[in-house]
Amino acid sequence: MANKTQSNLPGAVAAKGFTGNWSRRRWLQCAMTSGMGTAALWALPEVRALAEQVRDFVEGPPVPDVPPVQLSEHVWMVYAKDGFPTAENQGLMANVVFVLTPVGVVVLDSGCSLQVGQMAIRMIKKTTSKPVVAVFNSHYHGDHWLGNHAFAAEYGKDLPIYALPHTIEQIKGVEGNMWRSMMERWTNQATVGTQVVAPNRPTEHGKTYPFGDVTLKVHHYGRAHTPSDLCVQVVQDKLTYVADIAMDNRIANIDDGSYVGTFKYYQALQQATGEQLWVPGHGRASKGLLKAYGDFMAGIYEPCLKAVEKGDSIDVAKAAVLSDPRVAGRAKTMDGFDSNIGKYISLAYLEAEKLAF
Repeated sequence: MANKTQSNLPGAVAAKGFTGNWSRRRWLQCAMTSGMGTAALWALPEVRALAEQVRDFVEGPPVPDVPPVQLSEHVWMVYAKDGFPTAENQGLMANVVFVLTPVGVVVLDSGCSLQVGQMAIRMIKKTTSKPVVAVFNSHYHGDHWLGNHAFAAEYGKDLPIYALPHTIEQIKGVEGNMWRSMMERWTNQATVGTQVVAPNRPTEHGKTYPFGDVTLKVHHYGRAHTPSDLCVQVVQDKLTYVADIAMDNRIANIDDGSYVGTFKYYQALQQATGEQLWVPGHGRASKGLLKAYGDFMAGIYEPCLKAVEKGDSIDVAKAAVLSDPRVAGRAKTMDGFDSNIGKYISLAYLEAEKLAF
């Protein structure tokens, strides 16, 4: 029967005569009362499988409502004020942006968890009676797509969720479950119950999507924050969601990215779109976002490049970066500056070395 399992129980359980077909609950009860240790229990595939099912069944607490703010005629944003996930903010660290169109709502990044996605859905429903008809995921870092679970549960598993092919590959691979587990750990299990729902529609650079009289255009110009950063332009509003290629007041993770690639991306994106309201995945939107964050990134990379060209050590490069006014001016106010600047100077120095040699 489907709810029975044939058990060949090792050790203390078998010694007590517990054999044959048992319900899963009865099987565990007997195993636990037999004197088996925790480590021995956990070694059994049956126990590990049930633990995984329980984790998926139990849900963390709801995320408090964050009323959306209107950015343009068609675009709204649920603003995440915190730059990094904690138990207190329940992982709400990345903005959820949505576009109201005549045919329905289009979501640009779904948040970091089932619970954040559910909150975003509540906020969308307070704004419009129209359903969500599509989701775009900007890249494979989980704070931007783990909310897919909520939208697929609410609007059906066939809800179009678009992303670049590399992003889809990474989410279906190691990045998916890794980000789910990390988010649970960082938030003290507040995001538990979230399932990995990967994008189901590949997209590509330059493709346009008409939603009634509102057109979305997708852009990708190579490696920046990651190898597959998707930016989404709302053409009629002169607004582009840039996700994590630029941040308002947070130092961005560039472990998978490139300084030089970021500068090239900015140039190509601005040439393709013209003046825009740039909307980041973290922080506030502004027309000067790419300039401001680009200057900060250049303040890290350019001193490192000069140091490499002169044969100076990374320590010399670090001193030059920290004294550069483009960097020093953000040191006291930028989230995560002190804990991350050393690593990102090292990454800039390594990239400069590769370019030089």
